[in-house]
Amino acid sequence: MAIGVATAEGQERHYGGRITPFVVLSCMTAGMGGVIFGYDIGIAGLIHFERPNFYRFVLAVKIHGIMVIDVSMACTQPFLRKFFPDVYRRMIGDTRVSNYCKFDSQLLTAFTSSLYVAGLLTTILAARVTSGHGRRVSMFLGGAAFLAGAAVGGASANIYMVILGRVLLGVGLGFANQAVPLYLSEMAPASLRGAFSNGFQLSIGIGALVANLINFGTEKIAGGWGWRVSLGLAGVPAALLTLGAVFLPETPNSLIQQGKKDRREVSQLLQKIRGAGVDVGDELDDIVSANAAIAGGGDGFRRLLLERRYRPQLVMAVMIPFFQQVTGINAIAFYAPVLLRTIGMGESASLLSSAMVTGIVGVGSTFASMLAVDRFGRRTLFLAGGLQMLASQVLIGAIVAAELGDTGGVSKATAGVLILLIAVYVAGFGWSWGPLGWLVPSEIFPLEVRAAGQGVTVAVSFAFTVFIAQAFLSMLCHMRAGIFFFFAGWLAVMTAFVYLLLPETKGVPIEQVAGVWRAHWFWRKVVGAEHDDDGGEREGGAGKL
Repeated sequence: MAIGVATAEGQERHYGGRITPFVVLSCMTAGMGGVIFGYDIGIAGLIHFERPNFYRFVLAVKIHGIMVIDVSMACTQPFLRKFFPDVYRRMIGDTRVSNYCKFDSQLLTAFTSSLYVAGLLTTILAARVTSGHGRRVSMFLGGAAFLAGAAVGGASANIYMVILGRVLLGVGLGFANQAVPLYLSEMAPASLRGAFSNGFQLSIGIGALVANLINFGTEKIAGGWGWRVSLGLAGVPAALLTLGAVFLPETPNSLIQQGKKDRREVSQLLQKIRGAGVDVGDELDDIVSANAAIAGGGDGFRRLLLERRYRPQLVMAVMIPFFQQVTGINAIAFYAPVLLRTIGMGESASLLSSAMVTGIVGVGSTFASMLAVDRFGRRTLFLAGGLQMLASQVLIGAIVAAELGDTGGVSKATAGVLILLIAVYVAGFGWSWGPLGWLVPSEIFPLEVRAAGQGVTVAVSFAFTVFIAQAFLSMLCHMRAGIFFFFAGWLAVMTAFVYLLLPETKGVPIEQVAGVWRAHWFWRKVVGAEHDDDGGEREGGAGKL
């Protein structure tokens, strides 16, 4: 399969490539980083309450890559009783506390945020390792940190060990979320880059579903130590990623950037990746040309922050992860067990069934995104998913505002409608901002600033995750149902942002994506003319909105 694209020089580039067993196996191994991420998200989905006048239930709707890890451990009775006794006593003992405020604990949210702070601090180092030593080294370090974090978390005897385990998991996330999306986008054929990169999101969903099933089993273990098993089993995909990274091939882009291989050796690897008989000359030429632009260009972070031609990518590296965090997925999924405990839902079997249905919806919608993203484009999915989430968020907010007071619950019929609307919302997120929030930033940066750009994306994502994690429960307590309208407002803003400012990158080879900014009605005014290596100028002319 070949795809043509007009370069800035007016030439037509044809990149060959098909799906080969070699590239599929490599990307599946790298995708273990997503499985680990998803497993930890799924661990966050378990809640088990048991007290007079309330039903006991298990619910897990944590599907997508919003970084929400181990909240379940902070919400199970044995875990709360052992590490957060004040929150536990408030949860089961004080009926005067508002439905919206039962879990408003800065200590509990600080515990949750510790992972993201560690990931944020790791990001700058991870970007430099990924750029200087390759994507594979970063994946290995991420897997090793995950493995250590799972071991410490499962063996925790006190709150200090729990926090240490979370810090190690955060370090793992800092490396894995930096390297895996780049690895997938660089290994994939240009015409299928969206599908391969969205595989990271699919693996997150699969990991979450597996965790939900494990949670349901370990929750029944007598003695209250099932949470140790759930945490410790995160070591299985972590071990697969760590060992797999030893045998994974490095991407041709990274090998050229590091200068470790000559052109002939890289050409042989690229031939193996794209398939026998495929002409890889044009693609290799563009990779080499992009690497030549690095020479003497200085630090990638400095160039990204200061040079005008990278301004559109920098804006997207900041705004896309910010918007991903304020989609309201945190309100729906990050604390969904708390939310549904708040609205007084009951019947264990029906709620577990709803949880699994919601999980399947998440995985199914992400799989649909894999099939659709390279056919209909990134913008179409962003816009359709944004409108779908906006409508769901408004309806959920209206129902909660009308039906839920400070005390009591809602009827089973209302609860069923809310479950349905949550599923609609999760589907919208699953084929839009969930996977595309990782895909688009990973494919828009030229090679010379690619690792730095991904570092900015991950850092912004971690930073706003910390903010949302710290603020959400207090916001819920003070805003009540208004929090859903708050996030709905942001959904309207981000949908307009995509419509006006995000160009389409469907099918554009990753080394030629810079051309779409010079062809965009707004960004061409920002980036100006493209500079030749010899200091001359030429007008860009690639891509279209």
